[in-house]
This record gives sequence, structure tokens and C-alpha cells, in this order.
Amino acid sequence: MKADTEHIYTIQLDELDLIEGCLRNDRSKQKSLYYKYCDAMFTVAYRILNDHEEANDVLQEAFLHIFTKIKQFRKESSLGAWIKTIVVHTTLKHLKEKRTFENIENIAQDNVDFIPGAIDGKILEKVILSLPIGYRTVFLLVEVEGYKHKEVAEMLDISEGTSKSQLFYAKKILKEKLKNELI
Repeated sequence: MKADTEHIYTIQLDELDLIEGCLRNDRSKQKSLYYKYCDAMFTVAYRILNDHEEANDVLQEAFLHIFTKIKQFRKESSLGAWIKTIVVHTTLKHLKEKRTFENIENIAQDNVDFIPGAIDGKILEKVILSLPIGYRTVFLLVEVEGYKHKEVAEMLDISEGTSKSQLFYAKKILKEKLKNELI
């Protein structure tokens, strides 16, 4: 148990050092912060956008925002969670500027038997990326990133019912497409 505590303490010191360096505009600390989180944050942006170039653009924009706003980090969550929130918001802002979301007014039940059995990760990713952008975004934010429908609704500027509905239809489409992939 002591080793775990020491490891967490070391991580916290490392993050504090990176934050302090970024506050001083220390380019080496900014670079270290970027490389510490860039792969995971690229994955978040890519899963939503399904486009490598757009995900890279969003990632760069998000990190510029992170470096200019790091003084606003209040340490109420982990640095990684704060960075992920900025990446998600930057990605969603990018989507809003580029596309309009599908508006589904029917609120459907949110309890769907989801995926039967084990699925290969590549097949699952391919099927998720084939979803319409609105469905894919809600699905990833709720099911992968763990946001609540209320949070998703606020981020996407949609109603909570629309968020639930889009998740319902995303799961329905995924289930059907996965069934077809496994046949």
C-alpha cells in the first residue's frame, strides 16, 4: 500500500511541476505536458470526429487553449480530466461549426440489450465510426467517456431527451450492424 501512495504522490508532484512550468511559459514543460497527454486526447477527438486531420487540428487548438487557460485549473479534478474536458469541448465546438446535429424529438427508452457476446475491437471501432455524427458523438460521450445525459445535452446544446434518444438509436444501429458483422 505504501508503494501505491508513493506512486500517486510522485504523479501529483510531476503534474504540479508541469503546471508550474506551463504557468511560467516554460516551453520544455509545455512540451512534456503535451506528450504526456497527446495520444489519449487524440483518441478522444478522433473517436468523435472520425477524421485524422480534423482530430489533429482539434488537438492543436485544444492544447493552445490549455496552455493559455492553465491558470484556471483549480485542481478540483485530475489534470488529465481537466485536459480531456477541454479536448471534448473543443471537438464539439469544431463539430458545431462544421455540421448541424440531427434533431430527433422522440424520446425512446434507454434500456437496450446492447452487444451479444465478445466483439473484436477493430470491428467495434469500425461500426462505431460508421454511425451518423450525432449518434456517434452522444454514444461516445455517454458510453465511452462516462458523461451523463444532462452534461451531454449542455455540451451539445440539445435537450436531455434528444441525448437519450440519440443514444438509444445509436445502440439500436450498433446492435444491428454488429449482428451483421458476426453473421
